[in-house]
Amino acid sequence: MLFLGWSVFPLVLLYWLENVIVGGFNGAAAEVRRRPHPLTPSPLRERGNKRCCSFSFGISSVVRRILLADADAFYVAVARAIDPEGAGRAPLLIVGGSRESRGVVCSASYETRAFGVRSAMPIARALRLCPDAMCVPVPMKECVKRSAEIRQLLHRFAPIVEGASIDEWYLDLTGTEGVYHHEPLAATAERIRGGVREATGLTLSIGGGTNKLIAKMAVARAKPDGVLIVEPGGEEAFVRSCTLAEIPLVGPKFQARLAARGLVTVEDVFLYDSATLRRTGGLSAREATWLWNRVHGVDEAGVAHREVNRGLSRDETFAKDLHEDEDIERELLRLVTRAAGDLRGGGLTARTVTVRLRDWDFRTRSAQRTMAEPVVSDRVILRVARELLVTLRKARRVPARLVGVRLSGLAAPQAEDQFAFFRGASPDETERDRGLAQAIDRVRGKFGQKSIVPGGIAEGEQR
Repeated sequence: MLFLGWSVFPLVLLYWLENVIVGGFNGAAAEVRRRPHPLTPSPLRERGNKRCCSFSFGISSVVRRILLADADAFYVAVARAIDPEGAGRAPLLIVGGSRESRGVVCSASYETRAFGVRSAMPIARALRLCPDAMCVPVPMKECVKRSAEIRQLLHRFAPIVEGASIDEWYLDLTGTEGVYHHEPLAATAERIRGGVREATGLTLSIGGGTNKLIAKMAVARAKPDGVLIVEPGGEEAFVRSCTLAEIPLVGPKFQARLAARGLVTVEDVFLYDSATLRRTGGLSAREATWLWNRVHGVDEAGVAHREVNRGLSRDETFAKDLHEDEDIERELLRLVTRAAGDLRGGGLTARTVTVRLRDWDFRTRSAQRTMAEPVVSDRVILRVARELLVTLRKARRVPARLVGVRLSGLAAPQAEDQFAFFRGASPDETERDRGLAQAIDRVRGKFGQKSIVPGGIAEGEQR
């Protein structure tokens, strides 16, 4: 009797799904049946590269099929969709704030990028590069909505979808060859792009290969509005055609360290094994192994069901730099009030509070604290946020151009009652805190958000 351990059980399941219940993958099967494909089944290609991401357990060889779908200029596309007569008619478009704002570029149209405008660039500098560009605020609520819509559509095509960011999603199509009549992965990617474009009007670029690293690098070359699939066995050749800067997480500082040791190109690094890289490049054992895997296209990370939005952020860029602690704290109070209300409105709790400051010279600093138990009330969140702000201001007391708060470690309620989970939460929170929060939310829900505000905010507005 053959005994298979738990480590190979997922592989058996994949084989069973592909060969026994081909019609059970409802979303993808329905899509294929709607648009039949003439391709006939063909055996998987034999892998010539021993480092390819495949595995075998005596039944069949399973090659990983990973896609990364990336929405093209997502914030720009959404801004144009909700304002077709304004932003929709502007080829030169910057999303991030008004022309007079002191914020930074969140995204820019491809036409605007041709002028050198990039994300995270101050809007004032972007306008110097592209004076005729139209500037609009980030339509965040609509972006979150559209992102969720795209993710739901992607679930029609793949059994596992992982959100990498608000506009990027990994799809694991391993074992679905039979569902798609063994068509090329590029053809499946085109199906996905067509389905999303038809349903939302938004375009995707898709990169693919046998692992997440290759898919990530491929989609960067496929953009905008394209598909690039690296065939199994072609991982090394593909990475060798790239620059070090194109490899994710090999940033400017790491490149400078490598260049100082004579490692300037991918080809320079490719020549050495990890032990030699460690000596030649002055790297730690972990860094050398990681870099070797990168330049050889090796990545064993799996695709997992994971929601991308595990945090809730609110921030404000000031029209003029704020110098006084009192003024910065008042803005922080305003942001905490909004964030905590939105947290409860979504039926969530938070365990981690982060405060972010951007100083007059664009230096960004942050401090965070994780609590033993989840919280929901304004009072507790504000107390922690104030303490973090004091820490940041003591370290560097200079004019501030931005303050922000982020609530993370979010969790959904387990009980049916949206507010039942408030009871017995953190020892820092009393029953009175939670009851007061609920009462305030009810008043605001009936009379508007400005019907009841903290005293610090009201006093500031009266000045």
